[in-house]
Amino acid sequence: MTHKRVKEMTPGTNPALSEIEARILKERGKISPLYRTLLNSAPIAKGWESLITAVRNQSSLPTRLIEIMILRVAYLNQSDYEFEAHRLPATQAGLSAQQIDALKTQAFAAEFSDIENLLIHASDCITQDVELPDPLFERIAEHFNDQEKLEIITTISAYNMVSRFLKALKISY
Repeated sequence: MTHKRVKEMTPGTNPALSEIEARILKERGKISPLYRTLLNSAPIAKGWESLITAVRNQSSLPTRLIEIMILRVAYLNQSDYEFEAHRLPATQAGLSAQQIDALKTQAFAAEFSDIENLLIHASDCITQDVELPDPLFERIAEHFNDQEKLEIITTISAYNMVSRFLKALKISY
């Protein structure tokens, strides 16, 4: 097992964390190593849970598109934890095992629709270059309204935060 840089909190041992632990359990069904680490700071854990819940569970985007972006970002950031954590939700959102594995390659285009490919390319640009070129944004804007565009950018950005956090703190199952 990889050495963790910040200890995991044991759920149920600090009454001051009971409210956030209950929120995490309600949204996630469990308190994973990621969230047990976040519990070292109740304000960060609360803010994180609010943002990630909004991105994953309250977005107007189809879950399939959300999971494609999350998996691509996790792959690009070499976050095996995040990639594997989203394998089941991606499958539940309708992605095949072949499509999920294709997100780990540069030869993915044939596996996905034109719109899905646009979002994969956007994930690549934002993750690797920290920028979204105007021509690509304009192509995305042809298919999505302002709320959806904001949710696309937020999903990619938030999961860059997640995967980089996991890697920096060496969090694994």
